Amino acid sequence: MKDSIRLFVAATLPGALKEQLQQQLQPFRHPAIRFVPEQNLHLTLFFIGNVPAQQVAAIKQAIREVAQRHRPFTLDFACTGPGPKPRHPRLVWARFQEHGAFAALSQDLMEALATAPPKQQKAIPHVTLARFRKDRPAPDGLPTITPQEPLQLEVREVALWQSELASPHPVYTVVETFGLG
Repeated sequence: MKDSIRLFVAATLPGALKEQLQQQLQPFRHPAIRFVPEQNLHLTLFFIGNVPAQQVAAIKQAIREVAQRHRPFTLDFACTGPGPKPRHPRLVWARFQEHGAFAALSQDLMEALATAPPKQQKAIPHVTLARFRKDRPAPDGLPTITPQEPLQLEVREVALWQSELASPHPVYTVVETFGLG
């Protein structure tokens, strides 16, 4: 095992939802936009970052304890569009409606896992679908798409994921899954 590994906590997405979200990407085809591979799609709850490999067991235990304190919940899909700042977007994301259970779980994970005092920012439930390339100008006039039919994401478990930086995309691997409640 390496000395240091890059980790984050996220909810996995069912295959049907991944397909539905990817169907909304047609209007975003542009040379300055790079789509995230389907196997990398996830709902981030907390990005841990690089940690010494010997801390993984303690991190797993902390996530297990946090997961047990929270009940499963369902997120309602809001829209797909550029974000997080509409005037200066960095990505195309699928945003979900704000939800108290998501916010509480994200906050609890941050408090349990942050190695430094965290920035106080509101966690927005979203799935990153594409990123803007840094070597090309960002396109103008990208749409915001609201689905014709309601989409939902049931969050019944969270997972510890490992991220290995690679080209053209990082490789994400689920290390362990933890059921909620």
